[in-house]
Amino acid sequence: MALLTGKNILVTGVLTDASIAFHIARLAQEEGATVVLSSYGRVHRLTERISGRLPQTAPVIQLDVTNDEDLAQLASRVREHVPTLHGVVHSIGFAPEAALGGNFLNTTWSDVATALQVSAFSLKSLTMAARPLFDGGASVVGLDFDASVAWPKYDWMGVAKAALESTSRYLARDLGPENVRVNLVAAGPIKTMAAKSIPGFNEFEPIWNERAALGWDFGDPVPAAQAAIVLLSDWLPKTTGEILHVDGGVHAIGG
Repeated sequence: MALLTGKNILVTGVLTDASIAFHIARLAQEEGATVVLSSYGRVHRLTERISGRLPQTAPVIQLDVTNDEDLAQLASRVREHVPTLHGVVHSIGFAPEAALGGNFLNTTWSDVATALQVSAFSLKSLTMAARPLFDGGASVVGLDFDASVAWPKYDWMGVAKAALESTSRYLARDLGPENVRVNLVAAGPIKTMAAKSIPGFNEFEPIWNERAALGWDFGDPVPAAQAAIVLLSDWLPKTTGEILHVDGGVHAIGG
């Protein structure tokens, strides 16, 4: 039997077929899951188009994680396609340009607040919006970038990822009694649409080329997606509040 047979999975953040989220959706379908995608606003049609590249075209529901009305209607919109959810993938992150690229000391609170709301608080918002659909338990998996150190040019997005990591632990604590697991996959740098929006992203390349014990392919999102699939499955039933690093080993190797 496939890893996700009979499971319903909501995947956010599918914008291109080069993204980790797309490959999570693809692998989830290949492992037997029914997948629902979410998107918002002007990129909604893009997600619908990319959905057609999955093994089975997945429905796309409207969800802006900063919009209270969208969050309130999430359960009903999902129920139009599946009755319950067994898994949710949080692949959402954004920081204004002024919060990145070496501008850390000059970034205003309004830009920082946007980064924190979209990239960290949204894990709580999404999880709580999906909570009514969890029937006896669920697995929430978020995509992370290691926040234990200060990375070049990552600035307030690094702070937001640290907040994401802490948020996942508190959600794991409070939702554990409901058999809801909350974990993160800390992926190494992948050349996705999101990465292209980070000034100085190419500065990560020499770090990974030098320190990745297993080597690293900046164009391969599949290893991170595979880790997410395992976390969504029943194979790690007592794992929660965890950060699973899929970075070639860089997080464990000193500079």
